[in-house]
Amino acid sequence: MNIPSLYIYNSLSRKKELFVPINAPFVSMYVCGPTVYNEAHLGNIRTFLTFDIVFRYLTHLKYKVRYVRNITDVGHLVDDVDFGEDKIEKRAKLEKVEPMEIVQKYTNNFHTTTQLFNLLNPSIEPTATGHIVEQIDYIKKIIENGYAYETNGSVYFDVKKYAEKFNYGELSGRKIDELLEQTRENLEGGNEKRFFADFAIWKKASPETIMKWNSPWGEGVPGWHLECSVMSTKYLGQQFDIHGGGMDLKFPHHECEIAQSVGSGGPQPVKIWMHSNMLTVNGTKMSKSLGNSFLPIELITGSHPLLEKGYSPMTVRFFFLQAQYRSTVDFSNEALQASEKGLNRLLSSFSTLEKINPSAESTFNIQALFEKCEDSMRDDFNTPVTIANLFEITKYINLLKEGKHTISKVDLDFLKDQYSLFIYNILGLKEENESSNSELTNNLIQILIQLRNQSKQNKDYSTSDLIRNELNKLNISLKDSKDETTWEFN
Repeated sequence: MNIPSLYIYNSLSRKKELFVPINAPFVSMYVCGPTVYNEAHLGNIRTFLTFDIVFRYLTHLKYKVRYVRNITDVGHLVDDVDFGEDKIEKRAKLEKVEPMEIVQKYTNNFHTTTQLFNLLNPSIEPTATGHIVEQIDYIKKIIENGYAYETNGSVYFDVKKYAEKFNYGELSGRKIDELLEQTRENLEGGNEKRFFADFAIWKKASPETIMKWNSPWGEGVPGWHLECSVMSTKYLGQQFDIHGGGMDLKFPHHECEIAQSVGSGGPQPVKIWMHSNMLTVNGTKMSKSLGNSFLPIELITGSHPLLEKGYSPMTVRFFFLQAQYRSTVDFSNEALQASEKGLNRLLSSFSTLEKINPSAESTFNIQALFEKCEDSMRDDFNTPVTIANLFEITKYINLLKEGKHTISKVDLDFLKDQYSLFIYNILGLKEENESSNSELTNNLIQILIQLRNQSKQNKDYSTSDLIRNELNKLNISLKDSKDETTWEFN
């Protein structure tokens, strides 16, 4: 099978590498999924969009891709440390519901959001709670190999022992001495550890913990890092092709994954590590504390105070694609409005193509233009250059319309086919027509209803009233019943 060369930037080697699958034409890819305790945020969407493009393009190259993206539904503690509360249980207490209600609610929310942005579903979407037995077995292997120890019902990975033989910090580039300085403030609860950098792979449950399981070390929960080591290797093998996630996961999460996999007796688990970069707003890091972070619903409805108006999901998707995934993306009204115009320009070229009549021969090489699109995608999935190449093609389409160039029927059919392929299949954009707008409206209102119900549960009646009143201004009325809230146009 002759597949063109593809180069991918490997975070582990810190350079672009020729992609050679372990078992071509099969490709195995794992991406860290969401912790389902809150609404999906734009950082999530950017990460998952990055690997949606990777998935789409590898499939376009005729690889048979198994794409695994997990759901973290237990074990992820507040502030990503080894002590404190589970994020899901903390949210359940706030909303006065069972933790698994939180899991279901925000898993549904996540899926609704990925549909809005036209993200393809993964091949497998495993959950941490569905793999407790496998995680316990994995811990046993690490202990047997001498790289973990039990203390007071918790099990910690022995980083110092591991570092005697392996390079802990090889992915992130951090050294243990540097980590000591950076983590000196976060040693609360660290008296159980033999070494400051050790991390929990099984955490003893407190009496009030609801989600907990029996284990050889007592009742508890698996560590957050462990689930990805277990589920990735279960479904993709001890060594697989690509592991992806946001830049913020490189350390400690992905560094710990490597240590766990090797510590369990396996090889270096991943050939290529890929990381998408962060978001900024008007040049400043996106942060809840600064009041400049957006939920997707706020971006689409324009309800955030920093936005001049709302932007369609495809405009937001196109906006993200105009930056290379390893670069930061800076949100501004000007940038989003430019993306809106650019997207309309690309999509409107389809209607222009339908009006063009073929001639006996072509006066330009259309195939060479699309080869440039392929070249840019094979250069580490460079979507901004690909989009620039597509804009060059729109110029030729306009010249054809004006009669300044001619094109044969064969080339015209090729142009239509390839233009559609890149915009719809590879970049994953789509027309937002009346039916899709209707579906979008319903999905957005359902998210607002969820937010309103959450506000009512938290006795934040001013926010719940605000949501109802603002919807009323749009001639949308809500009807509350015992079991559900429905909506209709006035």
